[in-house]
Amino acid sequence: MREIPGRRRKFPLLRQGGGSALLRAALTCATEWRWPVLPGVGLNPGAGRPGTCGCPDPECVVPGAHPFDPGLLAATTDARMVRWWWTNRPSAPIILATGGRAPCGVSLPAVAAARALTAIDQAGVRVGPVVATPTRWTLLVAPYGLEELGELLHSQDWVPSSLRFHGEGGYVALPPSQTGPGRVRWERAPQRRVATPWLPQVSTVVDALVEASAGAPGGGSRLAY
Repeated sequence: MREIPGRRRKFPLLRQGGGSALLRAALTCATEWRWPVLPGVGLNPGAGRPGTCGCPDPECVVPGAHPFDPGLLAATTDARMVRWWWTNRPSAPIILATGGRAPCGVSLPAVAAARALTAIDQAGVRVGPVVATPTRWTLLVAPYGLEELGELLHSQDWVPSSLRFHGEGGYVALPPSQTGPGRVRWERAPQRRVATPWLPQVSTVVDALVEASAGAPGGGSRLAY
């Protein structure tokens, strides 16, 4: 599925400042790192309250930070398409389509994720890029399949409900997108000196994330999204 130039949109064009930075970031992801991206739905500046999603769902749980039109299958590494999208919607969030050959992700609420990163650093374990919003952090990891993930989770005594996996068919908003919870940023930025950012295996980080959640309020299961 690919958006056709000139197609009538179901949401308002968002032309606030910062578009050039988003375009540059989207092109870096798509053309240098070969990460498939597409524009997110964005926020609705005409809504009665800040942070309202541009999609039709008034109860959207990831405001602004998800695909809508085009859909997730339109994600691409084609520079021409990326330029067309962000020229027409310069403030659209950058959405990474996870899985396949693209990075996957493991995320936790920000409090537990910060604790987990400290534990991982103290253990001398190398992590890759970490995407952060005010409420949630996502550790990007090498692509994994459902079978590998199932075996990994089966080996755990307990997994918090707040731990989320972004694999095949999933997505993650990337910096410097503006979403409902706030600005997306790099807590750990990809190394610019290499052509493709290095990514750890999912098994490397899950143990530390689960352990960090166990020490969080309510076992990590009552923390905000």
